[in-house]
Amino acid sequence: MSVPVASVEPTTVRPPVSEGLGEGMSESAGEALRPHAEHAFAAELAALAAQDDRPRPARWRLSPWAVATYLLGGTLPDGTVITPKYVGPRRIVEVAVTTLATDRALLLLGVPGTAKTWVSEHLAAAVSGDSTLLVQGTAGTPEEAIRYGWNYAQLLAHGPSRDALVPSPVMRAMAEGMTARVEELTRIPADVQDTLITILSEKVLPIPELGQEVQAVRGFNLIATANDRDRGVNELSSALRRRFNTVVLPLPESADAEVDIVSRRVDQIGRSLDLPAAPEGMDEIRRVVTVFRELRDGVTADGRTKLKSPSGTLSTAEAISVVTGGLALAAHFGDGVLRASDVAAGILGAVVRDPAADRVIWQEYLEAVVRERDGWKDFYRACREVSA
Repeated sequence: MSVPVASVEPTTVRPPVSEGLGEGMSESAGEALRPHAEHAFAAELAALAAQDDRPRPARWRLSPWAVATYLLGGTLPDGTVITPKYVGPRRIVEVAVTTLATDRALLLLGVPGTAKTWVSEHLAAAVSGDSTLLVQGTAGTPEEAIRYGWNYAQLLAHGPSRDALVPSPVMRAMAEGMTARVEELTRIPADVQDTLITILSEKVLPIPELGQEVQAVRGFNLIATANDRDRGVNELSSALRRRFNTVVLPLPESADAEVDIVSRRVDQIGRSLDLPAAPEGMDEIRRVVTVFRELRDGVTADGRTKLKSPSGTLSTAEAISVVTGGLALAAHFGDGVLRASDVAAGILGAVVRDPAADRVIWQEYLEAVVRERDGWKDFYRACREVSA
């Protein structure tokens, strides 16, 4: 028999948005180091919901158009500015959102640092108002993390029962018609991955111990992310892959786009850490992005010099980390202005992952490219100092 929706505990109700906190943050989010998307951008989500007169799929907080606007940014008729959460091709976001409005699950695929987790979180926040129904994939992720577990004290005392059952995030999403997330799907062992096949195809989660099942209600869907670098680790079975619509998130097309992404994210992170404003160090942000792109692509920006690429990914996410670390150095041990000496050590740590091979590549890049580049003398000296 089917388990009624009420038999699975509902997700925790989020506190209401508090007035006067700024940046659309709830009171609890204001104290959190890294608030969930539905808290950090509560004002934007509320503004979109208030002006969204387009059709909404069952149990969606916003229409597909409004979800796409939330991710890509825009200005609403009342003048409310929606900040971009993802900078990239609009069509990619539209396909991802449309997929969630169908009975197909969504797989976000890409190299490390292409904002797969970031996009996944914001999609769930905009669609369901809750991005926390999350399964983190690792080599040790058990089947219970996707299906359900047991309260062993209750199980030993009273045997299998609904009270002893502990629902997984996926099970709760099915019962409540919400969006579940599975991060790093290809890190999960293959036999555990295949637990999703019945859930995604039949929209049912059997509970054989009780002779029951949980049927997904309208509004349920699932977003998974997978890393291109993990290909071959735990490759998805063809049966499971067919259950997903795959959307590939690319690296930023241009240096300007990547600089924009890095500066936006650094500014958001910096505000939560009381760091100086990122625009004061835009020259260094552009340098970090240039170094990462050239080493990643194996050629200088002007196309004249071929380069060896190091073993690391040198992703946009790593550039954000380097600049954030540099801002912290500038704030606590400098004058608050981001300079070459603040980012040099972070760049070295990101580039030199293999102490032998990567260090040679980095030294060659410094001497052949950075040393000869106009206006980069301070950057060259700072990098030489930390590389010595």
